[in-house]
Amino acid sequence: MIASIFAMSENRVIGYQNQLPWHLPADLKYFKSVTIGHPIIMGRKTFESIGKPLPQRTSIIITRQSDYTQPDCIVVNNVVAAIEAAQKINKDIFIIGGAEILQQALPYIDTMFLTLIHEKFTGDTYYPEINPEEWQEVNRQDFEPDEKNKYSYSFLKLQRVG
Repeated sequence: MIASIFAMSENRVIGYQNQLPWHLPADLKYFKSVTIGHPIIMGRKTFESIGKPLPQRTSIIITRQSDYTQPDCIVVNNVVAAIEAAQKINKDIFIIGGAEILQQALPYIDTMFLTLIHEKFTGDTYYPEINPEEWQEVNRQDFEPDEKNKYSYSFLKLQRVG
């Protein structure tokens, strides 16, 4: 499985100033539960916004900077190299962002784990357009706001059709 995992608002925003424009603890917990034990692929800016390798996951960073290194991470210069490195570790891999990496990886992705936040946000980074005819919803969990999570949201799992 080559999967993307990301959170997106109703207006397709996935980031603002290299950060998430919302605070949704349930999404962070979900992200951890789904990705733990698997390699995660991300762009350099996404890695730097996180600040360190995430525990119990191999971080694979894509960058154009030929001299870029990070301790305890694998650094490559393109999506194909990242996928190949990840698949040597585990057959199930997750591409976590940012937008440019998600766009480049889209042809290889067969599964999407999407947290859809039922709100519109100001942002400067958007999830790429996808053809809805190519994707089928196979699982959905809907949640209302609570004391820790200010917004209603849904966890969706989409599979590529065909």
